[in-house]
Amino acid sequence: MVVRLRLSRFGCKNRPFYRVMAADSRSPRDGKHLEVLGYFNPLPGQDGGKRMGLKFDRIKYWLSVGAQPSDPVQRLLFRSGLLPPPPMVAMGRKGGERESRLVDPMTGRYVDAEKKPVNDSQPKEEDNAEDKSP
Repeated sequence: MVVRLRLSRFGCKNRPFYRVMAADSRSPRDGKHLEVLGYFNPLPGQDGGKRMGLKFDRIKYWLSVGAQPSDPVQRLLFRSGLLPPPPMVAMGRKGGERESRLVDPMTGRYVDAEKKPVNDSQPKEEDNAEDKSP
């Protein structure tokens, strides 16, 4: 039995509300579940924030025994600080080849793996040439 952490939809039409569930991968989206692990309300409240509540200790337990989070749950767990960011690659054109450069999930910009700090303590050659001329 493969256990997945996934969202189960509740709420009315055009007003979704989700529960984070641990469920068998073969059961339907809103079907039988093993345990309720939290909730997620994607509609902004009066303060403009999306509401989310998770049972961190139970989620850590299910992840430790091999449960696989779905993509939306993985993004939620990343936002809450429970998982590292999912690997993302940039897409050049629709239907085109994918670029191999990684994208930072927080900013959406390319991550340069060979970033070298600039050393400003050494003077440039132009500055030395000006100092030597009378």
